Amino acid sequence: MAVTYYDLAIIGSGSGNSLITPYWDNRKVALIDGGTFGGTCLNVGCIPTKMFVYPSELAASAGQAGRLGVDLSLDRVHWQQMRDRIFGRIDAISEAGRRYRDVELDNVTLYQDYARFTGPKTLLTAAGETVEAGQIVIAAGSRAALPQVPGIGLPQVHTSDTVMRLAELPERVLVVGGGFVAAEFAAMFSGLGARVTQVNRSAPLLKSEDALVSERFSEAAARSWDVRLGWNLAGIEEHGGGVRALFDTAQGAAAGSVEADIVLVAIGRVPNTDTLDPAAAGFDLEPDGRLAVDGYQRVLSDSRPVDGVWALGDISNRFQLKHVANHEARVVAHNLEHPEDLRASDHRFVPSAVFTRPQIASVGLTEQAARADAAARGVDIATAVQDYGSTAYGWAMEDTEGFVKLVAEKASGRLLGAHIMGHEAATLIQPLIQAMAFGLDVRSMARGQYWIHPALTEVVENALLSLDVEAP
Repeated sequence: MAVTYYDLAIIGSGSGNSLITPYWDNRKVALIDGGTFGGTCLNVGCIPTKMFVYPSELAASAGQAGRLGVDLSLDRVHWQQMRDRIFGRIDAISEAGRRYRDVELDNVTLYQDYARFTGPKTLLTAAGETVEAGQIVIAAGSRAALPQVPGIGLPQVHTSDTVMRLAELPERVLVVGGGFVAAEFAAMFSGLGARVTQVNRSAPLLKSEDALVSERFSEAAARSWDVRLGWNLAGIEEHGGGVRALFDTAQGAAAGSVEADIVLVAIGRVPNTDTLDPAAAGFDLEPDGRLAVDGYQRVLSDSRPVDGVWALGDISNRFQLKHVANHEARVVAHNLEHPEDLRASDHRFVPSAVFTRPQIASVGLTEQAARADAAARGVDIATAVQDYGSTAYGWAMEDTEGFVKLVAEKASGRLLGAHIMGHEAATLIQPLIQAMAFGLDVRSMARGQYWIHPALTEVVENALLSLDVEAP
């Protein structure tokens, strides 16, 4: 069987696509991806979801304006127009990227196919072509997890991959799951006027967040759509023009049923490692199935780095965040081009946001984790919670849900964690991420700069000032 050799082979066209820098202009590169060009974030993830979230927030604001003395009403949601605007843009970007790599670059060969390893440096595509490379980067991403229950293959059952391309806005939406994907879609469909039921097998929602965030978000969600906790999906059956989903409890007793037009299953994502046959290459795996890598993003075999094999993104990290994959891609790009000067990825202060309603953002340790860490180190921590409604801009919004929670080391004033729930949380948290990344203590941050009055950022300033930490 003929083998085609490349200087670099990249599996995945998401963040891995950015590795093809001018350094490779005079070298042979293979880009291998059997899915839609551009990866999860561009096509079925963060970008299209947020393009739906924003108009959903506008629609939902009509129901909130009355308490401010403004009568607004939602007349109609033009789902098809919204969908076509979003994917008309995204599909064009995906196709332009595919064409650029496939047609316009002479040094790049695009394999629009899936592949699996037959050795540490060799790959066999589904079409039967064998690829060998001096350097291989695995950036094959993750996919939506599906429970193995009766009816999971019905056409009314969707994941985040398909639910945004529906022909029309459904009247009744059942969301199964309690994580960030489930929370975002529940808020999005609810804001657009669908009757949403969100069911999760555990309580509360967003349980990986700080306990206060998780508790208050669960309460806020229950005020906006139907939330049922402690229910486990047992099966789905066709019913009328839609479906009926059946649920049981953790003990196996029948819990109830929900009728809906569609079911969105959003119970998590799994790395695509199993599709690559990593055992044939001898690669190490983490307990959850991710590829094991070292700090330089080198894939491990028997706990040792494999020369010339790298991994990045969801296939190897636990964060499942595009900005982490992009960071790792920059690290791998440098290490490929400068093997004598390897750089390590920095995963110390990884922020995340959930674009639900209300919005949520976090970075660093939860209070629970911080207290456990502090006890082990023999130090004390301080916490502060500041409500949006305690500031002038919060008064303007008549906000009753938003808050900032901070966790800091008492003696040093070092910020250990920040958690925000409320309007524009993902934006408000950025100065706190910066403080953690550059070692700015909370007192210096609070009093070493101006804070615009009466901007909503004052809630961050006041939270910093409320922390009972020692002066630097």
